[in-house]
Amino acid sequence: MHAMLNTAVKAARRAGAIINRASNDLELLTVRAKRDNDYVSEVDHKAEQSIIETLLGAYPKHAILAEESGTTGESEYQWVIDPLDGTTNFLHGFPQYAVSIALLHKGQLDQAVVYDPVRNELFTASRGRGAFLNDRRIRVSRRDKLQGALIGTGFPYRDFTHLEAYTGMFRDLVQKTSGLRRPGSAALDLAWLAAGRTDGFFEIGLNIWDIAAGCLLIQEAGGLVSDFTGESGFLKSGHVVAGTPKVFAPLLQTLQPHLTPALKT
Repeated sequence: MHAMLNTAVKAARRAGAIINRASNDLELLTVRAKRDNDYVSEVDHKAEQSIIETLLGAYPKHAILAEESGTTGESEYQWVIDPLDGTTNFLHGFPQYAVSIALLHKGQLDQAVVYDPVRNELFTASRGRGAFLNDRRIRVSRRDKLQGALIGTGFPYRDFTHLEAYTGMFRDLVQKTSGLRRPGSAALDLAWLAAGRTDGFFEIGLNIWDIAAGCLLIQEAGGLVSDFTGESGFLKSGHVVAGTPKVFAPLLQTLQPHLTPALKT
């Protein structure tokens, strides 16, 4: 295994242990609202600190972009970290959340780890080397049509600017697929698509730390990822469409009539 990926795995497992311990005593946690419907707990902070310590312990010169502590350092290597993706689920005891760690090299996705501490499932990928779940190679599903496909998504919950557009997308897709799922952690949604558990995914306005690792997992598992115009700007815009090679195009076509000018940039 790539040495940098190894370090990221160690960091993710340490964070997972912190999260699992805290999940036994949810009522003792200190929680504050960052914004409406957006919560951060002391667990997010502790998990993030432990990840950063592990990564910088091994690579002191690398840069960090983390959800809670922002950007530090300058380097051609940048770690992009979400210590607990799915905090709202976690705080309710709803067991669907994950640690997400990606490494960008000169702005390109290079390494990815998504760790689900509840199921002890470790998703990993290195650029050009395929994607794995607990050391077993994973591929996107062989689904070749939108009809019969299971599509992951996330509802708008904080910023309702695009709610109209989203509602239109939802209405059309519900009628063309075998179902939509909204489990509440984009990092896991993307990892599950890579593992063939869903056939497509779309969401508006995600952050880079929610999606960086998951997008590399999908690409390395043989899937396609783009923004809503079919271009590669998804890490910047946070508007993501992904799918198996055959589901991707009809999914994109179904979404596109609902795009507002803001979703085309």
